[in-house]
Amino acid sequence: MYKFEDRIRDICKRLDIPSEYESRYGLPIQYEEDSLVEIGSDIYNRAQYLSKEAAISWNKMRKQANEEGIRLEVVSAFRSVDKQLSIIERKLEQGQSISEILEVSAAPGYSEHHTGKAIDITTPSGEPLVESFELTEAYRWLNKNASLYSFYLSYPRDNSGGVAYEPWHWAYCK
Repeated sequence: MYKFEDRIRDICKRLDIPSEYESRYGLPIQYEEDSLVEIGSDIYNRAQYLSKEAAISWNKMRKQANEEGIRLEVVSAFRSVDKQLSIIERKLEQGQSISEILEVSAAPGYSEHHTGKAIDITTPSGEPLVESFELTEAYRWLNKNASLYSFYLSYPRDNSGGVAYEPWHWAYCK
């Protein structure tokens, strides 16, 4: 029987992702959620999905932020292994090396987005997926309040796994 882990190892081998990738970054394999709830559209007008628990909590958190004058917008939520693979392949086609890509993107099978519990956030006036998100009122609000909704910043500055700092990337954990 071809298992999920075997598929991930085959993909990583095909992409020349080093076999020590998982241990180097401390990133475990992330299984794809198969029961998702739509949470509305992202900033590109694409439908986005989270696991049921994460969606409930996200909607409550977003509503509270909005009531306090803070607009939280979705850049990306659930992402399949295949979607992650296509992102990596596109970057390779653009001439980036796999080591450059892995500094800012998780390998297919290792992204928290696969779980349906991770969400990339921006604001209406902000550029998505940039470090300067940390300078926004939205980021300050999230730092103060996200834990009340069981969301946490996955990749803080100087994190132990050496993963690039992503102030926009928040994950549900309960």
